[in-house]
Amino acid sequence: MLLFNIIQIVLLLLLGLATLYILLFSIASLFYKQKQYADNGNIKKIAVLIPGYKEDEVIVEVANAALQQEYPSTHYDVVIIADSFQEETISALKTLPIIVIEVSFDKSTKSKALNKAMATLERDYDIAVVLDADNVMANDFLKQINAAFEYGFTAVQGHRTAKNTNNSWAILDAISEEINNNIFRKGHRVLGLSSAIIGSGMAFQYHYFKTLMASATAVGGFDKEIELKMLKEGHTIVYLNDAIVFDEKIQKAEVFGNQRRRWLSAQLHYFRKDIFNATKHLLLKGNVDYFDKAIQFIQPPRILLLGAVILCSVSFVLLNYWLDNPKAYSNYWVVLLIACVLSFVFSVPKSFYNRKTLKALMSLPKGMLMMLLSLLKIKGANKTFIHTQHTSSSSK
Repeated sequence: MLLFNIIQIVLLLLLGLATLYILLFSIASLFYKQKQYADNGNIKKIAVLIPGYKEDEVIVEVANAALQQEYPSTHYDVVIIADSFQEETISALKTLPIIVIEVSFDKSTKSKALNKAMATLERDYDIAVVLDADNVMANDFLKQINAAFEYGFTAVQGHRTAKNTNNSWAILDAISEEINNNIFRKGHRVLGLSSAIIGSGMAFQYHYFKTLMASATAVGGFDKEIELKMLKEGHTIVYLNDAIVFDEKIQKAEVFGNQRRRWLSAQLHYFRKDIFNATKHLLLKGNVDYFDKAIQFIQPPRILLLGAVILCSVSFVLLNYWLDNPKAYSNYWVVLLIACVLSFVFSVPKSFYNRKTLKALMSLPKGMLMMLLSLLKIKGANKTFIHTQHTSSSSK
């Protein structure tokens, strides 16, 4: 009985701390209010950098969409960084009023593509905007970004949201994105911490970004590498909820697993790499932002946390009853379960409370299993380029 209680105490502590973290920021996100920024008539020069690897299906459509901004065409360039594209795709892109930079690497990475592009570009830009090859900016995105940078920010993360919710996997992925927006962006900003960046829909002071990327070595998770460097240097990352970028959500279970495996591998890599440094900076310099980011990387995926809390709570409540264990243990599990569920209730937007979401939840157990399998296969994933294929047939 003693060993049994030690096990459940350890699990209560581990799951409790992880739940407390997301509950705190999910509650904070309820108090988020977007600040309004004015450009003061200062129109900055922007490079919209769109790296793509074998993205022939979507890239022409994305390039055309990027040209539809409510922003002076003389003050922004759409830069397609074409890695391993077909010749007909390159020809189609070159008919558009954009910059096409062809690249080829033995081992392709987004950081290599971005560095090559910035080394090639000759124009003196003020802002670098980074998109994925499937991203479509809302028409006022650059206008919103331009206004924010008038206030001296170094880095700004836009609001990436779902382009498509056409099947259960896409809906679950869209919900996951908005949960992260609320917890790691809105909630963090409310409590005075930096927003997390996502790898796309983000903007930086151009010359700072160029210098920052020159030292980036990541195969996967380059955004996490530069995020840690920025926070270590004391920069604040701002979140713009009104600056919308539409992102294609995954539509197949195997893509869900591969994508999460890449993300988990990168997070664990940078947790191990930075946790001691981040702790030192917290104690000696009071750098809470840097420490919080390192701790954030060891947080279990939300979907796995929910599954683990539900499974453990139900199992231990039943076992405690069967073993006639003190009721206090079961009460702790019930409180933990309620807290975990509430953190999701607070962080899932009201627009997802509908029948389509209810139907999508039927795929949640499989999603939890896919995440668990991803955890078991993450060894070496951060050293390998794992490509997520996009399609042009995304629809609501």
